[in-house]
Amino acid sequence: MKLKNTKIYSWNVNGIRAALRKDFMKWFDKTKPDILCLQEIKADATVFPKELYDIDGYNLYINPAQKKGYSGTAVLTRQEPIRIINKIGIPKFDDEGRVQLLEFENFYLINTYFPNSQHGLLRLDFKQEFNVEYLKFVQQFDDKPVILTGDFNFAHQEIDLTKPKANKKNAGFTPEERAYGEDLIKAGFVDSWRELNPEKIKYSWWSYRSGARSRNIGWRIDYFWVDKKLMKKIKKAEIHDSILGSDHCPVSIEIGS
Repeated sequence: MKLKNTKIYSWNVNGIRAALRKDFMKWFDKTKPDILCLQEIKADATVFPKELYDIDGYNLYINPAQKKGYSGTAVLTRQEPIRIINKIGIPKFDDEGRVQLLEFENFYLINTYFPNSQHGLLRLDFKQEFNVEYLKFVQQFDDKPVILTGDFNFAHQEIDLTKPKANKKNAGFTPEERAYGEDLIKAGFVDSWRELNPEKIKYSWWSYRSGARSRNIGWRIDYFWVDKKLMKKIKKAEIHDSILGSDHCPVSIEIGS
């Protein structure tokens, strides 16, 4: 697959079977992405919806968690990749189906569902360790541009959530988690949406509680981080916050010539 005029989407569907009951296919048929990365599929090969294996013109690759109904990632792509890597080499992370690397002719695409540090920060240490190992993993691939996408489960800056002051000690906005954004920048990656929209406020996740979505009390935690040398080719970066079907909405980039 060439990079020119490529549309890549990412969506945490919070259960692919649930998403299909909420007009997922109608959205997919209308959107027709070149590549669609999914997170939190909550389905292994025995229960993954058969209709997604049979979409004309697309290849499907899934990386489910070992635990039933939990985590997992998947990718639908028009172009068959050169290779796929479904692990970073640490069993406790790989068992949760969190990472898919797809190598194409001109770039690497890494689809990731980052751990949630959870209420009370019970899993913050686990997430911090994952962050370190993930960055080591992605930095091995330096012979062509790298695109990182998925649910990163943190808001980087105060502009990226509705109530930053109230959340400074909460999961997804702790100083430790926010610092990972700086780590990605130091590693040569650019937050493509924020680069193109430096002062715009838009969110990609809303709690199911208290009518948060209807009041647009949200967080931007779904990203496309791209090689800074690739950033000049990003024609569009969008957050599709009108699309329902999950507590997250799809995000996308379009790569020009």
